[in-house]
Amino acid sequence: MIDMKAYEKVKNARKSDRPMTGYYIENMISDFIELHGDRRFKDDSAIIAGIGFLGNMPVTVIGMERGKSLQDRIKRNFGCPSPDGYRKALRLMKQAEKYKRPVICFIDSSGAYCGIDAEERGQGEAIAENLMEMMTLKTPIVSVVIGEGGSGGALALGVADNVIMLENSVYSVISPEGCATILWKDSSKADEAAEILKITANELCRFNIVDDVIEESEKTSEEVCAELKEKIVQSIKKSSSMSVYDMLEKRYYKYRNIGA
Repeated sequence: MIDMKAYEKVKNARKSDRPMTGYYIENMISDFIELHGDRRFKDDSAIIAGIGFLGNMPVTVIGMERGKSLQDRIKRNFGCPSPDGYRKALRLMKQAEKYKRPVICFIDSSGAYCGIDAEERGQGEAIAENLMEMMTLKTPIVSVVIGEGGSGGALALGVADNVIMLENSVYSVISPEGCATILWKDSSKADEAAEILKITANELCRFNIVDDVIEESEKTSEEVCAELKEKIVQSIKKSSSMSVYDMLEKRYYKYRNIGA
């Protein structure tokens, strides 16, 4: 594994040519059918959600998508979900619980959309509701940070039995630039902030905030995807082997013990 400074990993996580949610769905999930809308206001293209098969196992897949081309990025609001996206995600999670389908979440966003219209429709409430509902969802959940996992917008899909990070992804309560601006009134100190924040996969694994790290150095995207698929299958099988009570207890104590 190549030793890389934290801010270099932030820049790697933000690269436009980095595989996004659509890539992993296409190469990991067969017979995928995308489902749309939150049944309240609209469909949010920043979140792709639907059902398909992981091998022979029916699963629900929910992921943040930034988009590749400029037109696609505008359509997907540059991967910043609105409340409608989080409510769409929750609708599919509750559906997965009903039909006993495991849930796979892909996290890749600088954060939730912070526009006035998002606040008017309850952005904070939508995120909080997802956190609460995911903690007690009676089906296995695996969350994977595949790029930039920023703020509560990322955490809204991050409550899971097993959290996996790719080596060159980051996961943080705030961006290094935002942190530097608050602490030193100088966004140019983002590299220093990134080191202090401990936002890299290996640091977060050391603190037991994430459970597994997939190395990316000297691997093709196909090799990373294949290894990730295997990790997800193992995690789902492990959670499925438990009683629902034990699975929820384990999930609860996983988060209660963070920072202990």
